[in-house]
Amino acid sequence: MEGKWSEFLFPASLTTSGRPVLQPGEVECSTLDSVDLELVQSPDPNTNFPTLRSGLLILTTFRFLFIDQNSRVSFSIPLSVVSHVSGPKKSIKSMFHSPRIRVRVSVSNDGRVAEKGQRFAEIVCVLRGKSDPDSFVGRLWEVLRSRPWESLVGSEDKRESEVGRVAESSSVWRPAMAGVSGILRKEQEQWESTDKSLQDAFQDLNALMSKAKEMVTLAEKMRLKLLAGPNSQNTGANEEEMGSKQEMQDWLLSVGIVSPVTKETAGAQYHQQLCRQRVCAFRHFLGK
Repeated sequence: MEGKWSEFLFPASLTTSGRPVLQPGEVECSTLDSVDLELVQSPDPNTNFPTLRSGLLILTTFRFLFIDQNSRVSFSIPLSVVSHVSGPKKSIKSMFHSPRIRVRVSVSNDGRVAEKGQRFAEIVCVLRGKSDPDSFVGRLWEVLRSRPWESLVGSEDKRESEVGRVAESSSVWRPAMAGVSGILRKEQEQWESTDKSLQDAFQDLNALMSKAKEMVTLAEKMRLKLLAGPNSQNTGANEEEMGSKQEMQDWLLSVGIVSPVTKETAGAQYHQQLCRQRVCAFRHFLGK
């Protein structure tokens, strides 16, 4: 009896351009082209599966993806069902054959790959194209050891820890930064961080200027009055004016403003120096 791969493996979604639709947090790690899939140890001895030929085999942090780019047929094998992986054998005989990667998976009683299944099957990946099978197997083992798919279950702290272990498992290769999706993710994180910093800075500046506006207006009026010369010859009026000047000077000192900043005195540095002065005044208030 001929078995159906669609009943043995899980389907995989593709975009209109034939690219795989990745799950949240999933990134591509390595890709092999011209790969055949053979099921050499079926869970049911009476069932034979046809060979899937010349497909694209993609390793991600969560699963294998097999894509037939001609028919757009695609399947996925969760890495959680993989119990063992064997790389190409090193022998004289193997030099005359295409490299083979053997993957042992657990299978449920209904005949589909499943985590903690009671039965097992062996899938052979026959590499027909020019590739580096040893590098592919090495990266596969790194992902299997770090088990990043487990980060989808549990607390936020556990998820961050598992993803960090995947990124730090090799000083040469980091799955989180692999491929175009990794580059785009890194660029997006940098832009988001920069945008957040700018928003926080402008919010702080706007709040500072809003609170300082009234104080600046009052301080400027007081300064102009202090600098204004006597305009009365009446001695009593002069004494009263001098008393008012002294009171205003004391008030400015009480709020931490020794010399109010103006456009005339600060010039091009007006806004910068004004902000600095307002910060000093606020610190003076907070200190009280």
